[in-house]
Amino acid sequence: MITVKLVGGAKKSFLTEQLHIDKSNISIQELLDLLLELKPADTPDLDTENILIAINGTDSSAMEGKSTMIKNNDLVSIIPVIHGGSSKKLTFQVLKKQIQIIEIIGQKTIDLKFLDNLRKRYPKIQLQAISSNFILNNYHLNKILSLSLESKKNDILLSNKLETDILIRFALTKQISDAIINAGIKPKTNFILIAIGNKKMLNSLYVELLPLLVNLFSKNNDMFLKKYFKITKKQLNSVYSKNPLEDILIEKAAILL
Repeated sequence: MITVKLVGGAKKSFLTEQLHIDKSNISIQELLDLLLELKPADTPDLDTENILIAINGTDSSAMEGKSTMIKNNDLVSIIPVIHGGSSKKLTFQVLKKQIQIIEIIGQKTIDLKFLDNLRKRYPKIQLQAISSNFILNNYHLNKILSLSLESKKNDILLSNKLETDILIRFALTKQISDAIINAGIKPKTNFILIAIGNKKMLNSLYVELLPLLVNLFSKNNDMFLKKYFKITKKQLNSVYSKNPLEDILIEKAAILL
């Protein structure tokens, strides 16, 4: 028996959130073929070329793709991928480190314990959460992470841990407690989750958190950051750059030593 969990638009295709398939030891491709046969004729099509498939929480793309075998009692999640607009996941490498960036919607129940629990469940991933208010865009994010990773490589971190170094560089303070209070997770406030680890584990994390995700960098934080860090128009005009605000923040983060 295989349990198929349908997420988002996939639920509309089958008019249910879950299906139980009385089969085992079949490939993902065979399962998809079977699902297309089972789909009611009068429901929206399921685009099998634009879906994310996870088996027991692990993205199949990190396994053997559509050739991955599904065993008895496996839970298969089918998640449509929506194209257009801002992405809900950003991945890149810095100094050969695989980095995944996602943004999580703020909720009353999400606080520092949320991050602690994630770290316990994913001990092989380095995780840090930064209030979305303190990150301008991909350029700003990438440069700060590069600073922290380069500092780790050269053994000149501002703290004992890489995760803490990242936080205080976004908060622009060497006071860890202030950084946590001001730039860390806050209830009801969106935050960026920075994850550093291997692709397979990062994909598992993404699949687990997908229901909580929003589009990255959808809010313009220019005014907030200018006011918070007291960056004047004169300072901005003195920087000959396409990204003056970002470059000022990056420079401040670089000279926290």
